[in-house]
Amino acid sequence: MTEIDFLAPLHKATTRDYVQRVVEYDKAECAAVAKQWGYDYWDGDRRFGYGGMRYDGRWRPVAEAMVAHYGLKAGMRVLDIGCGKAFLLHELTQVVPGIEVVGLDISVYAIEHAKEEVRPFLVQGDCSCRLPWPDRHFDFVLSINTFHNLINFQLMAALKEMVRVARGPKWLCVESWRNEREKANLLYWQLTCHSFYTPEEWRWFYDLAGYDGDHGFIYFE
Repeated sequence: MTEIDFLAPLHKATTRDYVQRVVEYDKAECAAVAKQWGYDYWDGDRRFGYGGMRYDGRWRPVAEAMVAHYGLKAGMRVLDIGCGKAFLLHELTQVVPGIEVVGLDISVYAIEHAKEEVRPFLVQGDCSCRLPWPDRHFDFVLSINTFHNLINFQLMAALKEMVRVARGPKWLCVESWRNEREKANLLYWQLTCHSFYTPEEWRWFYDLAGYDGDHGFIYFE
């Protein structure tokens, strides 16, 4: 299991006012709205989520890095667990023409407003339930900022399902914290998290679930 950071340039390009979310807004109300995974979370006001997630090509470098690192080629099958609007999956099809992509997300809204070119390959579903694919079906399985939204027993189930459907490499990324400042910032900023673990605790969960893929962390410094 190797720690790999594909997302640092994206994450660090965004400016965040951590305190604003707990001083100017009713954080509990905002979180309740965000967890409906609808318009407000994806395209509504920033206090409810992304503040408008629109395609702008920023995921292309991430796709290129993944393709280079894992040697992804045409004909391979890729699954993105928690794909959202599937911008990354679209970029993978552009970087590797002929690659087969599939996305799973709990949000009906996200799928309905996903990148049009890959929308037919997206499935609405809960990643903590049995995934609708056979064992060892995918050559590469990834998940970005999804598993920290699960409570512990859901997390275990989701990790085991990710392992089950993969025959090739795996990579997942979650939000985490290494010190009290990062923990405070994470608590201020997050809207949908249930799992607030240090890297060491995340790795403990991975080992317990039999997850042997790569991983990354997002920190709110």
